[in-house]
Amino acid sequence: MSSTQPRLPTKSDFPSSLTLDIIPPSTGSPVNILILLHGLGDTQNLNLPETACISLRGPNPIPAIFTGSETPAFHWGDDVLVDEARGDIELDAGFSTTQKILAEIIQDVLIAKCNYPARNILLLGFGQGGMAALNFASSFSEELGGIVSIGGRLPASSKSGAKSKTPVLVCGGSRSTQVTKSAIEGLKERFLDVEYVKWDKREDSMMKNREEALPVMKFFARRLRSRAGVPEGAVEV
Repeated sequence: MSSTQPRLPTKSDFPSSLTLDIIPPSTGSPVNILILLHGLGDTQNLNLPETACISLRGPNPIPAIFTGSETPAFHWGDDVLVDEARGDIELDAGFSTTQKILAEIIQDVLIAKCNYPARNILLLGFGQGGMAALNFASSFSEELGGIVSIGGRLPASSKSGAKSKTPVLVCGGSRSTQVTKSAIEGLKERFLDVEYVKWDKREDSMMKNREEALPVMKFFARRLRSRAGVPEGAVEV
């Protein structure tokens, strides 16, 4: 780790074009950063010790005709595509814009400006947000702290390359249309460490009880770093 300690980022550190919220750690200093990538139109926040959360809004609006609501909603894809067979918005809609945004946030702001090692930066994404997180990590040259994808697979447009050392946890419902056997096999071809949790519930919704949340919390417990009980200037490995 760099001798310069990580600092909590502020909104002024990021490009003004981005819309985001920064949630300080529930306890302790900000040793880790968790970037939250919502699904189609939704939002979520988490409170974790020694971990600052950055809740990022998708760069592109979803037209009201697709949402049936005048409340603004946003997505991570380059385009809004419709899966005609299911009548839903297609999640795999290209991620070149989001790829550039995440590279700027992680490489230029969190690593270069705020002194976070890549190993201390994690991403959690739901649905299309999970796809965006996996797409970024699969091509990022350094090992990140980890990726949690809920109901999101690796996009078909993701470029092949050397296997990423970033650990991955993927969760999906028993009838998931995205987290399929072939999707998990595809992830194992691109990541060295892939864990899959199949929930009893049918759908790929966010965690709603302790049983569903437990695998995610265990993953965070393994991957989040801590200074609790460690001498100043040292970090638990």
